[in-house]
Amino acid sequence: MMLKEQKTAIIEANRTHATDTGSPEVQIAILTERINQLTAHMKKNPQDKHSNRGLLQMVGKRRRLLDYLAKKDIERYRALIAKLGIRK
Repeated sequence: MMLKEQKTAIIEANRTHATDTGSPEVQIAILTERINQLTAHMKKNPQDKHSNRGLLQMVGKRRRLLDYLAKKDIERYRALIAKLGIRK
């Protein structure tokens, strides 16, 4: 579970302007952190099928957002995947 302070720090690090909370970069960064946390949970609890489904849904949503960003502005996409360490 992500704490408010963690989420605020992620938003601060990835926003594009002072009041930005919903740009694709911010959404992808938040999803990446949640995916990382849930991946650690799944390593400890491999039989948790409900959490696994949620994890797969988050990965799909992040993939769609990344595809959108790549189509919209390839330089922002490349900078973001390099910053977050996402493969592709």
